[in-house]
Amino acid sequence: MLVNLKEILAPAEKEGYAVPAFNVYNLETLMGVAEAAEETKAPVIIQTYSRLFKEGSGYYLAPSVLAAAQKASVPVCFHLDHGASELETTRALRYGCTGIMIDASALDYDGNVALTRRVAGICGHVGIPVEGELGHVGTVNDASMEEFTDAGQAKDFVAETGVCALAVLVGTAHGRYKKPPRLDIGRISQIKEAVKIPLVLHGGSGIPDDQIKAAIGAGICKINFGTDVCYSFLDAVFASSRDLYAVDLFMKNAVKSVKAFALEKIRLLGAGGKA
Repeated sequence: MLVNLKEILAPAEKEGYAVPAFNVYNLETLMGVAEAAEETKAPVIIQTYSRLFKEGSGYYLAPSVLAAAQKASVPVCFHLDHGASELETTRALRYGCTGIMIDASALDYDGNVALTRRVAGICGHVGIPVEGELGHVGTVNDASMEEFTDAGQAKDFVAETGVCALAVLVGTAHGRYKKPPRLDIGRISQIKEAVKIPLVLHGGSGIPDDQIKAAIGAGICKINFGTDVCYSFLDAVFASSRDLYAVDLFMKNAVKSVKAFALEKIRLLGAGGKA
């Protein structure tokens, strides 16, 4: 069943688990995630990265995500991940997303507030909740990490923008870590106490299990997985024999690999059986 971002996060916030948010790029990654959610009776967020909406492939992928969500017996939110501008967020609304992330975190604070508030207002006209980001979550290749999100500033940001969920910088980065990150669990607790809305952890791929659980206990309600979805798909593709040229048969192992990864994270986040 297709639900919006606020609807899927509210039970997680109340019951103390996190909803896994998986980035999908094609039919096979979508199938793996959808099958895992059904098998575990878990709510799931199926995300599409901003670039796909900008470059056009999201136009073809979105109908498949919506079909999977509508067929599912579990709650599914179709979410735009890291919307870069009003172009991507507007297209995401047109293509049926039920959650929108606007990522203006690379701007200064006032610019971030202004763009996030504008997008939240537009999305609010059609009842679609918005996720914002305060504290720029960069990549593992960055020379250094910016200052972690400040709890007081986060409180002001939420009040000024009207977002329903907030992505925060507390020690993670996008990509495959060269060494395990160390999350600031105390900072997560402080931000959660200040903002009173669900918090989002980006860069979930490769975070040690104990830190994932501690972060959920401190207030994280949504955790994003993108890099390891790609690796789970690609590892299976590269291991498959090229003698099998029927693409639907060739891709079966890739679907199974993505599903296995999704099953692992659903259980780790405590989302299994929550549908």
